[in-house]
Amino acid sequence: MQPPRFVSNATQLSSHGELALRGMALDIIEHALAASDPYRATRERITCDGGALLIDGHTIVLPKHGRIVFVGAGKASYPIAKAVEAILGDRLDDGIVICKYGQRGTLRHIRMAFAAHPIPDEAGALATREMIGLLRCVQPGDLVIAGITGGSSALMGLPLDPVTLLEYGELTRLLLSCGANILEINAVRKHIAVVGGGKLAQLINPDAILVNLTVSDVIDDPLDYITDPTVADTSTLADARMTLDRYSLWDSIPNSVSLALGADGSAPETPKHLCRNRRHDVLLLTASAACEGAARRGRELGLNTMILSTRFEGESRELGNAFAAIAIEVARSHRPAKPPALLIGGGETTVRLAGGVFGTGGPNQEFATASAIALDGISNIVIAGIDSDGTDGPTDVAGAMVDGSTMNRARVLGIDLRQQLRIHDTNSALLCIDDIIVTGSTGTNVNDLKLALVSDAG
Repeated sequence: MQPPRFVSNATQLSSHGELALRGMALDIIEHALAASDPYRATRERITCDGGALLIDGHTIVLPKHGRIVFVGAGKASYPIAKAVEAILGDRLDDGIVICKYGQRGTLRHIRMAFAAHPIPDEAGALATREMIGLLRCVQPGDLVIAGITGGSSALMGLPLDPVTLLEYGELTRLLLSCGANILEINAVRKHIAVVGGGKLAQLINPDAILVNLTVSDVIDDPLDYITDPTVADTSTLADARMTLDRYSLWDSIPNSVSLALGADGSAPETPKHLCRNRRHDVLLLTASAACEGAARRGRELGLNTMILSTRFEGESRELGNAFAAIAIEVARSHRPAKPPALLIGGGETTVRLAGGVFGTGGPNQEFATASAIALDGISNIVIAGIDSDGTDGPTDVAGAMVDGSTMNRARVLGIDLRQQLRIHDTNSALLCIDDIIVTGSTGTNVNDLKLALVSDAG
């Protein structure tokens, strides 16, 4: 992972204090991402002692004559696969991990496949079929280690008949743009995916051992929304249909999706019970890991640090405005903290697109843009928002960082940030202003991270 960087040529337009706050914010973000590293978490939690794996005090005896295979998919799956290879070495017999295009690195024993995210493509469908073939060969006594994390619903985008891959992609676009949260979205996707909602686990021989290693990108860390192909599903067809009702999507989705979701009463449910006596679930990192890492660093830097919430949901722009309001309250009235202060938020906010032609952006860029509008002309506050995986929405930036000078720098360039926010084209605006944050692929995928830093001068 490359250290995050703030892209800015605005040294003449930001005050010295704001530039110092920006540097501090990047330092905090870097520590937050380091605290969310799946490779390190795997190596810390799992060791190999002769013929056994030791996981959090539990002993899993390695098969003497059977095979050990690894399967994974998701934006944080590669570092888990890399760690498993380092732990097991030549004891690992085979495996496949499906990564998002652009993932760097190599593996010795595990094959790497690449696929599209967030809209599934044929490469992901082919790799999923290869994974299915591998698991169907698992024998009694074999050990299967699964490293499935957030992003797997797209990377393993193999839909059930009669849904085509193109139709699955169309459904995904609708769900991502309607304002639904991840629980609502995945309640639908789990019921139309070949391996979703526990159906991948059903392919594994019941007398084999399954170890799930995962990283949470979902509030409250529900396993069946994090590593849903390998655990029993708590959502129902009724939940899936309720999502389509709530967001008025029935007239927009393909007819095949209606059939797959049982509009005619014929669709099968996902498995609600799986044999647990030979399965071990290990949550390597919780969804709040980045927030907690940021808080530790803030305290080390001597900041009055508060985690406001790790459960933020809803419209990103609304949270951006609220975050700025709290930061201004801190600066002016020393409530709910006294400067110098660090305010932290986590969760997963969304962007709702309601008809029309839109530009490019992402939830964290909309959060930052709304914050910039509220901070116009106010010094000594910096606000940042990033997606912990390094890609905010369909862009190649992690997010953005703004302050009281952002609006003025936009005006100098003839950019109307309010209009850019209305048409959801925040990425182009923030690129022009040079207020983006770039991390590259971070190798992790916990919840988003929002920061507000307030200095004691201004």
